Amino acid sequence: MQQSKKNYRRIVVKIGSSLLCESGKALDLRFLQDIVSQVSRLVKGGNEVAIVSSGAIALGMSALGLKERPKKLHELQAAAAVGQNELMDTYRDLFNKCPGDKKLLAAQVLLTWEDFNERARYLNAKNTLVSLFSRGIVPVVNENDTVSVDEIRFGDNDRLSALVASLISADLLVILSDVDGLLAGDRKTVVRIVDEITPEIKRLARPTDKKTCVGGMITKLEAAKIAVDSGIPCVIANGRARDVITSAMKEPAACATLFLPKEGMGARRRWIAFGTRPRGKVVVDEGARKALIARKSLLAVGITGTDGVFESGDVVGIVDAGGAEFARGKVSVSSKQLEKVRGGKFSREIIHCDNIVIH
Repeated sequence: MQQSKKNYRRIVVKIGSSLLCESGKALDLRFLQDIVSQVSRLVKGGNEVAIVSSGAIALGMSALGLKERPKKLHELQAAAAVGQNELMDTYRDLFNKCPGDKKLLAAQVLLTWEDFNERARYLNAKNTLVSLFSRGIVPVVNENDTVSVDEIRFGDNDRLSALVASLISADLLVILSDVDGLLAGDRKTVVRIVDEITPEIKRLARPTDKKTCVGGMITKLEAAKIAVDSGIPCVIANGRARDVITSAMKEPAACATLFLPKEGMGARRRWIAFGTRPRGKVVVDEGARKALIARKSLLAVGITGTDGVFESGDVVGIVDAGGAEFARGKVSVSSKQLEKVRGGKFSREIIHCDNIVIH
């Protein structure tokens, strides 16, 4: 188990809608001003901080007088379009008002799944964020809700924050919520350190019932898993606690729940594992499954079936005979070609071991 680092230079901070504004209420300026002040001090002290901010839909709902989160896609997108403008105006004004001779700039970065799914766009997004850091600018990242169909229906910014942390090889992911961390079974005690996200840990999560939000602790645990599997420690903390970001950097287990990172994988393997949506599935037999776990390449002889349509270079899920995905990989042939060569006595390499990530 890799121990959590103390020198967190590059940080991703995720802020949820439940902190920014309550259902039917305006933006909580006092709260956001406090968060911006903390980030400002960190950036001026040499840290690089990206904010993944929810709130666009909630602010749009407030401006449009909506009491319930819209269920129709076009209504959600309309709320996001109205709210995103107000959200970024607020960040800009608050960073400009931070004390000191040097005024900080906030940059709007709107991402969709395609920005992660396509390798070239993935690298471009990374380079953009790193360029902003080099200029002392704070990226404010959000899902592009006005055009992103899938994410706006069932997605959340918890996952986005973990993907951004993995994208830029962050040193720490801080997910700010309206609770003190992951609660134990008694619903009172905070679990301070999690060294592995087991089924028992997952059962402690509860969904949200907030009308402006999606997700809840379930999606935060999913985000934490992406982070720790990428070698990045993750903290779930109460955003209203005093100096919460600084405290999460100094003594996270004393004020929140700290998820300890595993040994980190390379940037390209992180993209295969987390930055893409599989285009299809490849079903393998038990012999192939054992070979893959032993870090071998996937050969056509061990493939018993396919699901979906994919092309050479796409990332696919690799599943066992029972349908459980245990790996992902970048295929060297299309699904149409694979159907012609799978099984039998063929020894053609379908996925090289360097392009396979085991869950």
